[in-house]
Amino acid sequence: MIGQVGQTVEEAISELPVACDRGTKKNAKGYKMSWNGYKLHLDINDIGLPISALVTSASLHDSQVAIPLIKLTSRKVTYFYDLMDAAYDASRIEEVSRASGHVPIIDKNKRRNEVLPMAPHEAERYKMRSSAERANSRLKEDFGANNIMVKGHAKVPLHLMFGVITLFSDQLLRLLG
Repeated sequence: MIGQVGQTVEEAISELPVACDRGTKKNAKGYKMSWNGYKLHLDINDIGLPISALVTSASLHDSQVAIPLIKLTSRKVTYFYDLMDAAYDASRIEEVSRASGHVPIIDKNKRRNEVLPMAPHEAERYKMRSSAERANSRLKEDFGANNIMVKGHAKVPLHLMFGVITLFSDQLLRLLG
């Protein structure tokens, strides 16, 4: 993450690991779940449309992709807030967000039991993050990201991107309909 601050988006993305490996994550109930393969990282707007997507090794921590995603998405759209959960609570991520002209609203990680609550206006804005959770859920449950039956870094991202395109199209049709 340290080197990503001064890198171009292409340099930062090229250094992300993409080998198939084992990932482990705690779910919302605190249980660990593990899988072999890859991890899809998405940047979603307030209305649930995916703007940027990257596929990495499953073991890569989500925070390691935050800076490249901020830079990548900033090239595509103008936006004001970076809403992130506690996994992204790092000063470098906040610095890059601010340097990009954004307001970082990041849930604080419970380190040393010193968690300061968000300001009321930030807490209200943070609720919009649920659109990202819904998009990830829909991608897994409705558009095939949970059961990928192909192997290799060339095929897996292609399969996932078809799901992202379908999610984008479906969400856009829902908004227009």
